[in-house]
Amino acid sequence: MGKLDGKVAFITGAARGQGRSHAVRLAEEGADIIGIDICAQMESVQYPMGTQAELDQTVKEVEALGRRIVALKADVRDVAGLQAAFDEGVAALGPVDIVVANAGIGAGGKAIAPETEWDEVVAVNMTGVWNTGRVAIPSMLQRGKGGSIILTSSTGGLVGVGIPTSGFLAYTAAKHGVIGLMRSWANFLAPHMIRVNSVAPTAVRTPMAGDGDLKAIMERNPALANALTNAMPVDLVEPLDVSNAVLWLASDEARYITGTVVPVDAGLINKR
Repeated sequence: MGKLDGKVAFITGAARGQGRSHAVRLAEEGADIIGIDICAQMESVQYPMGTQAELDQTVKEVEALGRRIVALKADVRDVAGLQAAFDEGVAALGPVDIVVANAGIGAGGKAIAPETEWDEVVAVNMTGVWNTGRVAIPSMLQRGKGGSIILTSSTGGLVGVGIPTSGFLAYTAAKHGVIGLMRSWANFLAPHMIRVNSVAPTAVRTPMAGDGDLKAIMERNPALANALTNAMPVDLVEPLDVSNAVLWLASDEARYITGTVVPVDAGLINKR
């Protein structure tokens, strides 16, 4: 038996990276998956974003485990479209027990207007998390059987990164905002046995971090190197490391854990 048998999980940003890893890890423990991704490029993002083909690969990996998945294209900034995708997934798989608000973008870097960079990072990384919650929470309350909500923050949501560009300021502010949102929802939803927590990874080996070429990135930006240097001798953690924390928070093993941040950070926060 799996830790999540009979559960349905709603995961944003599921095409690849942490989102795909979360989908596969939760499916390994018995969950069915509603996965969404924008599958499009945003103006301020300097690395290639997830594609429909990559979302299709997530479907293949989940189905290979014998679990059901509904994977849809949706933008977390568009609450109406997100609601439609959520409703379609619920109609196919049943009520959602677990929400993983994972969708996020990096801190920009393209030569665009600072206002554009700020707006896009905040819109995805904070407003998108709020939209994910307000799409899913009403059905969880109506069902009355509790549940678990996990919001992806970052070590940048626990410290001041100290890089004064619009992208990094927006990223840091948004990730701090996610933790505030988590704490507020945790208090509101605790009487309903809906737990709300956050994971705060250090840099993770995904396309957002250059698929592991973090050393070259940091060599070009000493301030970023200072912000991302872990205490343990690893430059990046793996998506699975974060997924294991998400799984624990989603499972009954963490049934009385709410309102907390779980750093998956190789000691970065403690080092500071």
